[in-house]
Amino acid sequence: MEFKFSLKYLLLTIVIFLIEVLIATKLAHIFFVRAYLGDVIVVMLLYTFVKTFVKINDEKLILGILIFSCIIEFAQYFTVAEKLGFRPGSLMYIVIGNSFSWIDILCYAAGCLMLFLGLKFSQLKKEKQTIAG
Repeated sequence: MEFKFSLKYLLLTIVIFLIEVLIATKLAHIFFVRAYLGDVIVVMLLYTFVKTFVKINDEKLILGILIFSCIIEFAQYFTVAEKLGFRPGSLMYIVIGNSFSWIDILCYAAGCLMLFLGLKFSQLKKEKQTIAG
């Protein structure tokens, strides 16, 4: 792992963040998008955010994001936000969340799997281009 700024990943992070804001504000009435797609996309947001500042092994990063996401989800099960004294509606209360769901964990896993497969597909494409010359 080495610290290295990436403008490409910063721009991707901003775009994905804006998509998440759009989902939370303008698309909140569409249940599937709000409940599931947002959770799939948030792991991609975490991935691009970390890659903005750090050069790191992609597989380890994706696994770390999945573990982190599960920890946050289980913190919801144990109502950690409330126990830490965060008020409903506060930023930290929203970040930690307040309702555990196994489906959310499946969404995080799906997002991580999509990231992993996308990276592998991209690597194969680059290798084919290199071989083809």
